[in-house]
Amino acid sequence: MTVSDVLNEGRACIECGSQAHRLSDGREAYPHRGDLHAKPFWFCGCGAFVGCHPGTTNALGAPAGKRTKRGRTDAHKAFDRIWKSGDMTRKSAYAWLAEKLGVPAKDCHISFMDGDTAYRVVSICQERTEALRQAARQSKGAE
Repeated sequence: MTVSDVLNEGRACIECGSQAHRLSDGREAYPHRGDLHAKPFWFCGCGAFVGCHPGTTNALGAPAGKRTKRGRTDAHKAFDRIWKSGDMTRKSAYAWLAEKLGVPAKDCHISFMDGDTAYRVVSICQERTEALRQAARQSKGAE
């Protein structure tokens, strides 16, 4: 399923494929996080959920379960390191990542990835980060 499919179909769950149709709030999603209690969340019958863009009920991505959420978080950390390092712009980093994943750039959004793809992003980004570190070490050694 591509990002375009998800956007056109609505809030399709990344875990089970059904439509997340129940809107609730952060008390249900994160009962221990009082700062999120008033924020809207879309829930799927399988237990997956997704938050909304500030001030709207527009989903931030596709509803996901714990493993997928952890994968997306880890993917963002690894990916953000690359473009925030100044090695490339955010837009060019997403184009690079899309090429590595074999998907169109318009469909390369971490918030719509399943867990397996998110963990693949982590691996891809770690490989690039390590290659850049090695190149920097070699460059220092040549001076």
